[in-house]
Amino acid sequence: MGRFHGLPIRDELKSFEPYGAPQLDVPVLLNVNENPYPPSEDTVQDVAASVAEAARGMNRYPDREFLGLRADLAAYLARESGAQLEPEQLWAANGSNEVMLHILQAFGGPGRTALSFAPTYSMYPEYARDTNTAWVTGRRAEDFTLDRSKAIAAISRHRPSVVLLASPNNPTGTALPIDVTEAIVAQAAAIGSVVVVDEAYAEFRRAGTPSAVGLLPAYPNLAVSRTMSKAFAMAGGRVGYLAASKQFVDALRIVRLPYHLSAVTQAVARAALRHSGELLGRVELLRVERDETVDWLRSLGLRAVDSDANFVLFGTFADRHAVWQALLDDGVLIRETGPDGWLRVSIGTGEEMAAFRASLERILKTDTGRLK
Repeated sequence: MGRFHGLPIRDELKSFEPYGAPQLDVPVLLNVNENPYPPSEDTVQDVAASVAEAARGMNRYPDREFLGLRADLAAYLARESGAQLEPEQLWAANGSNEVMLHILQAFGGPGRTALSFAPTYSMYPEYARDTNTAWVTGRRAEDFTLDRSKAIAAISRHRPSVVLLASPNNPTGTALPIDVTEAIVAQAAAIGSVVVVDEAYAEFRRAGTPSAVGLLPAYPNLAVSRTMSKAFAMAGGRVGYLAASKQFVDALRIVRLPYHLSAVTQAVARAALRHSGELLGRVELLRVERDETVDWLRSLGLRAVDSDANFVLFGTFADRHAVWQALLDDGVLIRETGPDGWLRVSIGTGEEMAAFRASLERILKTDTGRLK
């Protein structure tokens, strides 16, 4: 008997397991791209006071349109990327995952297709599956970049209603050149498709790498999603958001559940934005550690991908699972993801990265660490 015996679960879901990285209690957690530095006590106190104030009105439903939070997000993007947006051009939900699901609910569905370019974020096909949207992928180059002409050809061939582009990409860390992004958005507009540039790791991008928010005024079919989980060190707050044209956002307002963003979530997010300078204060430190990690991995004879995110994809191992397990045995948890032979390490504190380096150096001296 199957585990769903007697339940009328949809046929296409029967073979799936719930999504999620391993949650293990080990000393060094470097597997889910969290910011390793917790918020300051000042931020904690402001969040706590804001939640207490929200709790006093918990007998009422939350602000369904949350324009205060949307205005705060617009002001943040103006500082961070120079984008001049109206509050009505912002949208937020319980993590960028829910934002993405809203997009597929609004623009996907039976008889429609979503397209991305592999390897990329493993949740994208799940959004498609959950909304009965067909899922197709093009391929990235050997160095994980995206060829503009091949991307445009894939859009012309498959005619998707939704194109999903992660920049920086997960799990590779590679950012898209803005001219490639614009060419894809323009091609999608020509066939009536929308494009979502997923910038979950945008604050970690290297100097000179622009955000796609600069393209928004010219392309009403474009949306740029962000999250407060990574650079803002607010993974536990579950706040993701999106910037787009007003008509794009209005489409998402149709499919959202009533009162989907609780009063507590709104209060937490607005408090965090008031402390954005402090919360983002460790981003440069993490960038430096990331670039040093890339150089160190290459010095060991490994391949490591240049990253604009807070993680590094590296390899290639003859048996990556054995390496992953050996690291775990040393109390270091990283992620077994991406193409075969590759592993991904999130950038942690100096102490955490020292533990990772010591463990990996030891493993590379054994048969377990054999390279392809």
